[in-house]
Amino acid sequence: MPIAKLDGFHVHYEDTGKADGPAIVFANSLGTDMRLWDAILPMMPQGARIIRYDKRGHGLSDCPKMPYTMGQLVTDLERLLDHLEVRDCLLVGLSIGGMIAQGLAVKRPDQVRAMVLSNTAAKIGTREIWQDRIDTLKMGGVEALADAVMQRWFSDAFRATPEVMKWRHLLTRTPADGYGGCSAAISHTDFYTPTASLRLPTLGIAGSEDDSTPPDLVRETVGLIPGSQFHLIRGAGHLPCVEKPEEYARVLNDFIAATGHV
Repeated sequence: MPIAKLDGFHVHYEDTGKADGPAIVFANSLGTDMRLWDAILPMMPQGARIIRYDKRGHGLSDCPKMPYTMGQLVTDLERLLDHLEVRDCLLVGLSIGGMIAQGLAVKRPDQVRAMVLSNTAAKIGTREIWQDRIDTLKMGGVEALADAVMQRWFSDAFRATPEVMKWRHLLTRTPADGYGGCSAAISHTDFYTPTASLRLPTLGIAGSEDDSTPPDLVRETVGLIPGSQFHLIRGAGHLPCVEKPEEYARVLNDFIAATGHV
């Protein structure tokens, strides 16, 4: 359970696999921690170095008072990768993790060789939508948002299974400052122009039942990057690595092989 102290800020991370192998870095979504990737990690390529972490306000990383900025979230990952001496990684980001990926790829092209933008966009929602969620959070905590979040996160079929409670519990245990802080960061982020400047291998992944970042929004974002690819996972919502881990891992592995990363 390593904790990196980065300029006074503590980040919880995991660094497994081949120490000198090509790095695959995972950045998770709002309201989850690094366990988001549990189901797909056993299917990742042999010989890769696998790094995942808890972003600011989530999991076992520090949780400052809200609000946060996207610049802070990008810098947290930048400093972690510098701490781990990572260059030329393949960065997989889901939802807010995908926004962090876009920001880091623009800021530090030496750190990011290729990226996967999963269930994300250059701009997600409006300031009014996010402010409404922050206001609800302040009155009733994360619990007040949980039912609506589950509907946005998962397909009807998955929400009918007992497995959904695991993710609801994970969400409601997210500190209010962590959830609200990251919500504020999303609300002020518009990466359309920076992302359109990127020139690196990029794969977009969307879920057909995703109410948070619908497929057309994901497709529009990856379409800003010349030569990008797009894959739709049918029957999955906002977290297809949870609902359809085998298909998610297969698509990811195909992209990794095509880029020659491992």
